[in-house]
Amino acid sequence: MVISIYLCKGYFCIVRFIYYKKIMKADIGLIGLAVMGENLALNMENKGYTVAVYNRSVLGEEGIVDRFINGRGKNKKFIGTHSIEQLVQSVTSPRKIMMMVKSGSPVDELIEQLLPYLSQGDVIIDGGNSDFHDTDRRVKSLEEKGLYFVGTGISGGEEGALHGPSIMPGGSVEAWPIVKDIFQNISAKIDDGSPCCEWMGSGSAGHFVKTVHNGIEYGDMQLIAESYALMKHRMGLDNDHLAQIFEDWNKGELSSFLIQITAQIFRYREADGSPLIDHILDVAGQKGTGKWSAITALNESNPMTLITEAVHARSLSALINDRMKASEIYPDTPKQGTSLAVEDIRQALYAAKIVSYAQGFALMYSASQHYGWTLNLGAIARIWRNGCIIRSTFLQKITNAYLENTNLENLLFDPFFASQIKASLASWRKVVADGLMSGIPLPAMSAALTYFDGLRTLHLPTNLIQAQRDFFGAHTYERTDTIRGKFFHTNWTGKGGDTASGTYNA
Repeated sequence: MVISIYLCKGYFCIVRFIYYKKIMKADIGLIGLAVMGENLALNMENKGYTVAVYNRSVLGEEGIVDRFINGRGKNKKFIGTHSIEQLVQSVTSPRKIMMMVKSGSPVDELIEQLLPYLSQGDVIIDGGNSDFHDTDRRVKSLEEKGLYFVGTGISGGEEGALHGPSIMPGGSVEAWPIVKDIFQNISAKIDDGSPCCEWMGSGSAGHFVKTVHNGIEYGDMQLIAESYALMKHRMGLDNDHLAQIFEDWNKGELSSFLIQITAQIFRYREADGSPLIDHILDVAGQKGTGKWSAITALNESNPMTLITEAVHARSLSALINDRMKASEIYPDTPKQGTSLAVEDIRQALYAAKIVSYAQGFALMYSASQHYGWTLNLGAIARIWRNGCIIRSTFLQKITNAYLENTNLENLLFDPFFASQIKASLASWRKVVADGLMSGIPLPAMSAALTYFDGLRTLHLPTNLIQAQRDFFGAHTYERTDTIRGKFFHTNWTGKGGDTASGTYNA
């Protein structure tokens, strides 16, 4: 920009030209240039936004920020910053500062570093996988300071972050109009162009929904792995055959991102031509979200058994030394040769998958009532249809179910899903029985079947458990021949008293 100043005295004027460099301001600031942060920044810039970037740690002499600015971000609308203060000052008001860092204390530490430079009405966004209890605490704390906090789930991995993830924001309600355009513009889109991003609700709703998403993801992956074990160890199928099966499955009702990449994994070969899958150690890692789902389900007294077993399966896989020792003490190699067909396994996988989603959505239903979030379960299924890891055509059926009945407590009560379970039940039972009899662990598939049978059984043997509780602890019981809510105690031995323990459920 050039400003001309005229200095006149009498008939003489001197013109001075003063040059000012225009200072570019960013639409949003982003902290954390690891895989997700870097690709989200590129996604934002590609959608027309100017992004200020900062990274807490450095890499060698150049530094992570400079490496990015001179590499993938070269000649693009990025502002490289090297301090928290510089980052904040580079962003237009109201400032939107997004953190893509490890959950826990790193998030709290960054918030404390940001606070001295922020103004009322600015927004801090946590885009990592944070415990939703932490998010709830941060929302309340920052709102007391006149700031807004958004805890947003982001799913899609590296590819999704770059091209369009599924985004699940929640937090300070006043922040949604401020961040809405950016979030919905960078998110994935479904076939009709709708963004895979909707406001989940106040407080920690966004991070809670992402936690359940990841729990369902654990379940999906474990079920696929169990199907693989059956086809490899009981049917003796090689990797090329397995790849073809998963490619075929991806054309039908199991069509999904995870089924698609499973086929690609079986086809991948190393330089020597050997399948890479056969060289990967059977130890699965985890970063906590699946465990948080299981803990929340326990706290909500919601039997999310399949997903919990999927978490335990990863934990068991990590005990590799114990597994090696146990396999020497109890050698039992599964024998090939079975009456199972690939179609039986497909139907068992499909039925168990329905249960996995039913459990996850049932947890969201109960938690939404508990925390007052009013989660729109149909909308959640819709924004998961593209961009995220569990994206699939199957999710449209879930959206339809909640459009038909917004108060649907469990997907297994929906007519469509009930018909699918009934059609697959015989194969499902056959597959689980065969796996258990042949010594192939099927923790998720069998847990799903046991949950289904428990849910549909009118008279469970838990009347005996309650009798035992009353016998040794005077915990009382209800009777079948009186109204619910009336409790009784029996002096079972004749030696006890008539005093009963208080009745409550933890």
